[in-house]
Amino acid sequence: MLIVQKYGGTSVADADRIRNVARRALAARKQGHDVVVVVSAMAGETNRLLKLTNEIAKRPSQREQDVVVSTGEQVTVGLLALAIQEQKGRSRSFLGHQVRILTDSAFANARIRSIDDAKLRDSLRNKEIAVVAGFQGIDEHGNITTLGRGGSDTTAVALAAALKAESCEIYTDVDGVYTTDPRICDRARKLDRISYEEMLELASLGSKVLQIRSVEFAMKYKVPLWVKSSFSDDPGTLVCEEDESMEEVLVSGIALTRDESRFVIRSVPDKPGIAAKVFGALADEGVVVDVIVQTPAKEDGRTDMAFTVGRLDVDKTNDLVRKIGKQIGAGKVDHEEGIAKVSVVGVGMRNHAGVAARMFRVLADEGVNIRVISTSEIKISCLIDEKYAELAVRALHAAFGLDKADTAKS
Repeated sequence: MLIVQKYGGTSVADADRIRNVARRALAARKQGHDVVVVVSAMAGETNRLLKLTNEIAKRPSQREQDVVVSTGEQVTVGLLALAIQEQKGRSRSFLGHQVRILTDSAFANARIRSIDDAKLRDSLRNKEIAVVAGFQGIDEHGNITTLGRGGSDTTAVALAAALKAESCEIYTDVDGVYTTDPRICDRARKLDRISYEEMLELASLGSKVLQIRSVEFAMKYKVPLWVKSSFSDDPGTLVCEEDESMEEVLVSGIALTRDESRFVIRSVPDKPGIAAKVFGALADEGVVVDVIVQTPAKEDGRTDMAFTVGRLDVDKTNDLVRKIGKQIGAGKVDHEEGIAKVSVVGVGMRNHAGVAARMFRVLADEGVNIRVISTSEIKISCLIDEKYAELAVRALHAAFGLDKADTAKS
């Protein structure tokens, strides 16, 4: 049986932790598994490298920045392969271009197009533990690319899909997926399993456990995905296909996204093609837009267009929307900070009424004003003032029974 293990930055933060990862990989090998290990850079290393690029250049070329930041994983794969060899195991390290993880040319946020797994299969046939650098690939022109923050998760799941692995194990500093952030709510409970769809929603809503694209890959290729701690033997949480028992649970988790920024373009001409022009320009610059609301303006034939973006995109968005506003003949642009988004997520919402009403009632009882509401089939999100964010999470967590052991998904 083939398994893919992925270890994050905290799991390989120093020599002792790298030796611990080596022991875990060798233990899996001794159990009869073929093992591929994907590793991130050591904790803090990617930030250090990014800081260096920004000290050299105010707006560094993303191509050259990828060359720099990808070196963090190169160090880790070499050290882990050595650690495995020191513990009497057989191992070989691979960089993204050596495996040939082919990506597009979207530097700093590249997407995987294909994987040539021939060298990895040769390594496995030689009874080696293949250690692969996460986060990095190569485009068709031979340029080094990186997959964006958390990209090592995507590397691991993509390799598991390409190799038809039995499962993919994501090792991190938490022991699974919780009903909400335990740092906010001390009554948060670990889930034994969760559906791909629920995990995808939670990841998109601010859960830092898994990168969104890794969950998309797992769902598309039906890769069983385990979230475990590299510091304990807890079985963790299984992310898998939905089954009927999952729908018995109304809400599986409460998610919180902080640091949302809201932009409003006032008095936008209300005619076909305007929204496409605004959001197309933002997309072209890599700005990820979240909640969008359009409301009639005071003047006839005009509308106010509001949307939210993450704090990292604020400066870029501010410049763009003011430029676009002038081009389309809109009015002023308002910008507001201090917004949070709280969401309830659960596949059980498909077959149960009253979730929205309960959520709104709970927030009202706590004196929390709802600014904007957005929904999907298994999610309801509300924009609120950030100062009420943690209060809202704790109140909703209790109201939907997630504090109680017998209502957490099992």
